[in-house]
Amino acid sequence: MTEKYHENDPMSDVISDDYRMLQMISRFGITLGFGDQTVAETCRKAGVEVTTFLTIVNYLKDTAHAHINEMAEQISLPDFIRYLKNTHTYFVDFRLPGIRRRLIEALDCSSRNQIALLILRFYDEYAAEVANHMAYENTHIHPYVEDLLAGKLSSAVTYAELASRHLGNHASIEKSIAELKNIIIRYYPAGSNAQLMGEVLMDIYMTEEDLLTHCHMEDTLLAECVRRLEEDLQQRGTEGVCEEPTSVADRTAGEDVSQREREIIVQVVKGLSNKEIADALFISVNTVMTHRRNISRKLGIHSTAGLTIYAIVNGLVSLEDTHLS
Repeated sequence: MTEKYHENDPMSDVISDDYRMLQMISRFGITLGFGDQTVAETCRKAGVEVTTFLTIVNYLKDTAHAHINEMAEQISLPDFIRYLKNTHTYFVDFRLPGIRRRLIEALDCSSRNQIALLILRFYDEYAAEVANHMAYENTHIHPYVEDLLAGKLSSAVTYAELASRHLGNHASIEKSIAELKNIIIRYYPAGSNAQLMGEVLMDIYMTEEDLLTHCHMEDTLLAECVRRLEEDLQQRGTEGVCEEPTSVADRTAGEDVSQREREIIVQVVKGLSNKEIADALFISVNTVMTHRRNISRKLGIHSTAGLTIYAIVNGLVSLEDTHLS
């Protein structure tokens, strides 16, 4: 797959090339003011897993989304879930309430203007629909994925079944926001602030694009990541052992980390991708991802920065071996 952006690209170039990245970086907890730092440098300082960040950035640029399988191999699912949760918070707590405030300013909401009141009511129904949709994902989808990451595979339900229960909501959200735009364009009441309403309508168009991309990301990239994790847990449950079982002799003193997992940690802090680690250690990418999930679960560390500190403290690497040098 030919990626649009790479870890050595200046972060400022990424932002300048596509304004949508401003929204995306905030959901990773990255703030502005990164000067001439590269993508990798900016992510490390923010405690963000670089490969996951680049995968999502390149997903936004790859409109055909023809490389979902390759993208899924590069994703850290815990970081991805945190990104999706932050996106929900952005829409429900910031974006949609902000549009409502500006919509009220642009409309004459006096009791005499029934059209204005109906437009506002329609918007409130739409915002509630989005909030309910995201609440379902926060209380059903994300906890299910977090259980999988902890090694717990449900025998009662699958991700596909959970997702199918609200799959129609994505289509409903798309239909509702299209109707909202049409109503405003066709029936916007005379006497209101047309210039301000034009700005509000632009906000709605941008929100629609952002939200549709988010929903599509859940339907494709998240679904593929979870499918792989389910398949991996099912295989381990069927076989009774991991692809590469470890013995007690492999364990480090005081930490439930195997020799193979220590090797994975070393490769991660050196900046290698999952594919590069798999090639270097002659194992599959799925095995690398399984080891990385186990490392995160055992150590409670989910970022490359955290693993780098762990590796240095425990003598697995020297400072010169890391990106921090």
